[in-house]
Amino acid sequence: MIITDFLEKNAKLYPSEVSLVEVNPANQPDRNVTWREYSLIETSSKGKYRREMTWKEFDTKANRFANLLLTRGIQKGDKVAILLMNCLEWLPIYFGILKTGAIAVPMNYRYTADEIKYCLDLAEVKTLIFGPEFTERIEQVLSQLGNIKSFFFVGSDKPGFADSYDKLSLYCSSTAPAVDLQERDDAAIYFSSGTTGFPKAILHTHLSLVSACLTEQNHHSQTRDDVFLCIPPLYHTGAKMHWFGSLVSGSRAVILRGVKPEWVLQTVSDEKATIVWLLVPWVQDILDAIERGELKLSDYRFDGWRLMHIGAQPVPPSLIRRWKRVFPKHEYDTNYGLSESIGPGCVHLGVENIHKVGAIGKAGYQWQTDIVSEKGEPVKQGETGELIVKGPGVMKCYYNNPKATAEILKDGWLYTGDIARMDEDGFIYLVDRKKDVIITGGENIYPVQIEDFLRTHMEIKDAAVIGLPDNRLGEIAAAIIELKENSTCTEKDINAFCMELPRYKRPRKIIFASVPRNPTGKIEKPRLREIYCGKRLVEAATTD
Repeated sequence: MIITDFLEKNAKLYPSEVSLVEVNPANQPDRNVTWREYSLIETSSKGKYRREMTWKEFDTKANRFANLLLTRGIQKGDKVAILLMNCLEWLPIYFGILKTGAIAVPMNYRYTADEIKYCLDLAEVKTLIFGPEFTERIEQVLSQLGNIKSFFFVGSDKPGFADSYDKLSLYCSSTAPAVDLQERDDAAIYFSSGTTGFPKAILHTHLSLVSACLTEQNHHSQTRDDVFLCIPPLYHTGAKMHWFGSLVSGSRAVILRGVKPEWVLQTVSDEKATIVWLLVPWVQDILDAIERGELKLSDYRFDGWRLMHIGAQPVPPSLIRRWKRVFPKHEYDTNYGLSESIGPGCVHLGVENIHKVGAIGKAGYQWQTDIVSEKGEPVKQGETGELIVKGPGVMKCYYNNPKATAEILKDGWLYTGDIARMDEDGFIYLVDRKKDVIITGGENIYPVQIEDFLRTHMEIKDAAVIGLPDNRLGEIAAAIIELKENSTCTEKDINAFCMELPRYKRPRKIIFASVPRNPTGKIEKPRLREIYCGKRLVEAATTD
């Protein structure tokens, strides 16, 4: 089965039912109107506040773009890159690429001009489709993009070097192109998050994409009555693969452009969302706004909201306990995955296991897991080792990088680089990233453990722990702490709080600053090391 089959099935069974909605609160009207009423209001100065698309329109747009690409010489196996903010056009464009047999290459919208060029070259992209937010960045490197044969632009104010996606696709056939697609055919290239260096190009097949659909729908039991609220960037595997549950079930999804707490709650209320996937910082912001009295739950309707789940980074148990106090009726779930394992779900907690909050769970649907030593041998229960996973969603390879592929893929197993342990009930707990472990005086320190502890402090909004070089100990643990608004917490207060930790785990340097996270919520540890090691903030630490 091919993933485009799901779309074509929905277009036939539910042609007039809404598949996708885009809500853009930044474009809200001056006068007080309902969000649905605003979908009918045209305003050149502010744009659209709410747009929607039926399943038939979705499939038609995908077919038109596929046929447009074919007229430009795109063939099976060619690469077509997408550089767009989340929008209603994003998914039809993605599926249009897949229908040609070409390989879809979603791009991180935070990339600089040089990073855009690097990734386009790495993936050997022939066609790029982009939005107005990226025109200036592309123009900076345009003369160096000789391999790009076609540029398509989504929106108004088209630059001279690109063609209009909106206008040209209208003249193309709405019938699906006759391209033979097989499960083992290459389908998409996703880029690693770059938290450990330059992004790698991760190649997945159609089999991977379909496995993600089946895993997601199995884990969260989406039906046609569900409404999924999608907030994270669609270029990342996580957001899109969670939406795959909506694709399988033929249910509606809402793309929210913005992450302000009031926008999230208003959209859940107005669109009657039943499933919401959030990142840790957004959960924190929502709870903080409620606790400060800035948002009142009585102003919204959450009758159908049944599930809140989190992924993409370790989840502090204290945060979920806070959420459950505010939203006691919500089911909670967490999913673990990597772009190399087609996003979420290779390890899965399950809503029935809330008593195990803090664990990432057990092997997900269709997946196997193990925890191994440096020698690749299984460790004993309770011992730490590297988490490895195996299943139909494992990447084919790092594109054009056999050396890196061989380091991470061994006998069908994907070596995640995450240090984990398993408890007596078979639940897996993340300890830390292998590359983030701090070795101080011969002792291994796992930053995630300290970060989780620090976030239990009522005045700490976020925390990151990194290793800084030290002449005597090799490394010391430094805590970058982002305080909540109006906090008066001092370094002395933090040090006193950390007395509850074992002596060797206590941070030896406290830095009050913001904690940078990438668009998928992961702490940007390399950036922090560059900032603080580069500034020589490390002072000689005294030892007890």
